[in-house]
Amino acid sequence: MANFRSLGSVIRFGVFELDQAAGELRREGTKVRLQEQPLQILQILLEQPGKLVPREELQKRIWPSDTFVDFDHGINNAIKRLREALGDTAETLYVETLPRRGYRFVGKIEHRAPQIRSLAVLPLENLSHDPHQDYFAEGLTEALITTLAKIGDLRVVSRTSAMLYKGVHKPLCEIAGELKVDVIVEGTVLRAGNRVRITAQLIDTTKESHLWAESYERDLRNVLALQSEIAQAIAREIRVKLTPQEKAQFGQQGIVDPEAYEAYLKGRYYWNRRTGEGLGKSVPYFQQAITKDPTYALAYSGLADSLSISAIWSLLAPEEGCRKAKKLALQALEIDSSLAEAHASLAWATMFHDYDFVAAEREFERSIELNPRYATAHEWFGMTLGLMGRHEEGYTEVQRAIRLDPCSSVMPWALAFVYWCARRDDKALEQCERALDLDPRLTYAFWQRGVIFLNSHNYKDAIVALQRADELSPGVPLIIGYLGAAHAQAGDSVAAQEILNRLTRYSRERYVSPYIFARINIAMDKKDEALRWLDVGYEKRAEWMIWLQSEVGFDSLRSEPRFQDIMRLMNFP
Repeated sequence: MANFRSLGSVIRFGVFELDQAAGELRREGTKVRLQEQPLQILQILLEQPGKLVPREELQKRIWPSDTFVDFDHGINNAIKRLREALGDTAETLYVETLPRRGYRFVGKIEHRAPQIRSLAVLPLENLSHDPHQDYFAEGLTEALITTLAKIGDLRVVSRTSAMLYKGVHKPLCEIAGELKVDVIVEGTVLRAGNRVRITAQLIDTTKESHLWAESYERDLRNVLALQSEIAQAIAREIRVKLTPQEKAQFGQQGIVDPEAYEAYLKGRYYWNRRTGEGLGKSVPYFQQAITKDPTYALAYSGLADSLSISAIWSLLAPEEGCRKAKKLALQALEIDSSLAEAHASLAWATMFHDYDFVAAEREFERSIELNPRYATAHEWFGMTLGLMGRHEEGYTEVQRAIRLDPCSSVMPWALAFVYWCARRDDKALEQCERALDLDPRLTYAFWQRGVIFLNSHNYKDAIVALQRADELSPGVPLIIGYLGAAHAQAGDSVAAQEILNRLTRYSRERYVSPYIFARINIAMDKKDEALRWLDVGYEKRAEWMIWLQSEVGFDSLRSEPRFQDIMRLMNFP
């Protein structure tokens, strides 16, 4: 049996390879679908091939004491799934069971020369030195990262992590160490009318040498093909093998209207800010991109996401938000059925508007199958699983998103959301703090803290957190509504009524979700009025109705026949 030797983050045995950094098992270059626990067992066994790993050690590392599961059932099921994924037979055996003792890996690990398996694309420098052109350089950086991330055999640092190094002057070897990558791509971009010039260079930071450098000048119409051309050149230089599917994907890039592409980059620039103001600015740019080029699938997906999130914050009515977002996502898929972003957009809008959890799960799985590195799909899928009551699976999906985008403040907030769904308030607050460490102005995290404090009867801290969220994103009905509920539950009926009156005035001119009115009324102990608003919420397809299964604030209604009727209509799994 071969002795174990580290091959970077990738371990190969037989026709399989385990990419530990990406958390993926691949068979002949194709990803094998494997749940988190079986994958973790494989990683642990590969740490000491040929040696017994006791069941107790697996329990300690994979099923910690605060996880409430049947360990024997869990480990037996996980080993079964692992063996199915590896195709274990008497003739070809990788995992051996030692009854009542544990397991060991008995396959042969191959010795191969280490290869470059990870890289980071640093923010392209804007040579125009015009701050108003930053969106263009940032957008092209993100596009190149996204294109390279489609190569299954390569770990590419996320956009959020890469953008932390914008304008930072550090030795490249130090940056590579912080990002845990083998090589770095850096370069410049210069926009002149409808022409774009990109220079890129690939640097081996361990040897402090240039592996490759090239300059490209193209018409903006060909920018999509240019991104693929650069990605393939980098893949050739680092000797990463492209699968036939990846080659076909790179070869399918068409042309795009220059003005549409520019508008799309501006839309994505503001979308990435993840604020109410940013959402508002992103929508017209995505709309402009679609008008200029009705065949530009990514623009439809971008607009769908902006409308969905706006509706969830009660900034748009359902018919203008998630209903329209669903239609846009379907249009994107008519143009390009292989677009992972569009499948995730469709899943998200379908869940919030149609309350169709089965269809949403199917679309999320398709999105992840097409692009396992798309962090937003894992994030949203994890939150969906949490709302469905499948909390353990929800944690797993969001943790995958965090591994893919470790510097994003939104990802730990999403994990806090899933913990909140499971009513694990202590864990949820920990993740909110982690999100705020990454972004002290993250509205989502302050709002989530307020909801958690409210549900645990800590009204003073709830009001402080929700007031801070309102300061950061003023005028968001969802935040204002929960602030009213906090005042009501704290016993300040005057302040609660003032907020209720304020939202009533708002509703004459703009959309305010019926769910929000229901939440304030139940906090004021007006059960009949709360139930009336929930009936309206279901009829009008209010987005937050899918919270009903998780929301502590409605616990006092759960024995009411009218509430139970609404829950049956919602068709929770």
